[in-house]
Amino acid sequence: MKSVFLIEPGRMELRETPVPEPGLGELVIKVDTALTCGTDLKAFRRGHPKMPMPTPFGHEFSGTIADAGSSVNGWREGDAIMGVHTAPCGNCYYCRRQLENLCPVTMATMLMGAYAEYIKIPRRVVELNTFHKPTSLSYAEAAILEPLACVVHGMSELKIRSDDTVLIIGSGAIGLLHILMAKFRQPGKIIVAGKHGGRLKLARSLGADEIIDSASGDLVETVRDLTDGYGADWVFECTGRPAVWQQSVDLAARGGTVILFGGCPKGTVLSFDTYKLHYDQISLRGPFHFAPRDVAAAHKLLAESQIDVSSLISGKFPLAKLHEAFDLLMEGEGVKYAIQP
Repeated sequence: MKSVFLIEPGRMELRETPVPEPGLGELVIKVDTALTCGTDLKAFRRGHPKMPMPTPFGHEFSGTIADAGSSVNGWREGDAIMGVHTAPCGNCYYCRRQLENLCPVTMATMLMGAYAEYIKIPRRVVELNTFHKPTSLSYAEAAILEPLACVVHGMSELKIRSDDTVLIIGSGAIGLLHILMAKFRQPGKIIVAGKHGGRLKLARSLGADEIIDSASGDLVETVRDLTDGYGADWVFECTGRPAVWQQSVDLAARGGTVILFGGCPKGTVLSFDTYKLHYDQISLRGPFHFAPRDVAAAHKLLAESQIDVSSLISGKFPLAKLHEAFDLLMEGEGVKYAIQP
């Protein structure tokens, strides 16, 4: 089979590798669609600590079962599936406290290699985080399950009111998914700040009430003007840039919450005004990854057409032209591209 390997930052290679064989409880999937992802793009540009090179990569996928291993109940060859690339152990300190996203097994056993014709799904992922794909959902839309589950996790415990203002900083795929989820929660106003005109236009069509070009003017002043001087009740930082993390606290209203979704590089240290945090009662949250319940909730949203993610798919490329999709993303063109082997 054909599989794309990341050889070193800036260089990938299409290789011939054996078609995997399923073990006990495993599934081999014929990949229909693998989606480009911001994490994959970062790994391509500068490497990634979780991806020792050379490595197969890509982790957002959907497809059909090509081979069902023994003792896999409820699955058969030809079934259309959608799933994610991790699953917790279910037994550790964190799993027992329903913090499965923090389970050390989760990140240590990430499934990579979706930019390929076939991929093998481990037993834990099959049992916990793999679902049937309804015929009403395209394979490209189904492959959004993983990033949507991350966004669902970040919003799952938030009590967003109908008179609240939600500010989303960043108009990439994650920021746009936050718009869809925020719209689903029905706040009073959604404001989106970003830098790419095309993506900001898309943000408006997805439900943003106000859009801000964050490259022009004072973002804090603009947000204050749009909120009668109060600031946003919920600030979602979706860029992973330390400077934006720093600024996020100043964008929140008194009693507001800042959700620091975008991850900064390890070792990044910031300082916040303790007076403002305390006397304005600002809450900081740092959601990470997802738990099985978040994946199930994201599957329900997609399968029942409660949110429409189709406009986030900007185009399609064959496996051999993955680099062309990455080139477009590096130029700020598009949101997600469907790579179809």
